[in-house]
Amino acid sequence: MGIRFILMVNKQGQTRLAQYYEWLTLEQRRALEGEIVRKCLARNDQQCSFVEHRNYKIVYRRYASLFFMVGVDDDENELAILEFIHLLVETMDKHFGNVCELDIMFHLEKAHFMLEEMVMNGCIVETSKANILSPIQLMDKAH
Repeated sequence: MGIRFILMVNKQGQTRLAQYYEWLTLEQRRALEGEIVRKCLARNDQQCSFVEHRNYKIVYRRYASLFFMVGVDDDENELAILEFIHLLVETMDKHFGNVCELDIMFHLEKAHFMLEEMVMNGCIVETSKANILSPIQLMDKAH
């Protein structure tokens, strides 16, 4: 599968977006998110952006006040996932103009839509910013 989940979390540890590609109960998701957030937010800037937790490898990166965290299988390439996170942020920047926590909170459906265009069933299927954003731009024109 590759990607198991994607989280966007603020500096206070509040989840702003969560997308799972494997089935977990709500209690399991809450517990997992709490553990991962505590572990990643406690790390300093000099430490690498990869953490092992349970049976996942967590690849994360901080942009301004948001942490982007991706849980992957052990055999997944960490650098490729860091590139994916950067592409996601660049795509959101292009649409929102320097994406911030409020953009995610007030346009959650657009953030999920971008993710759905990029990732299907835990596999990255689209990496072109133009292809990812064109359906959203069409929806914006319709409104």
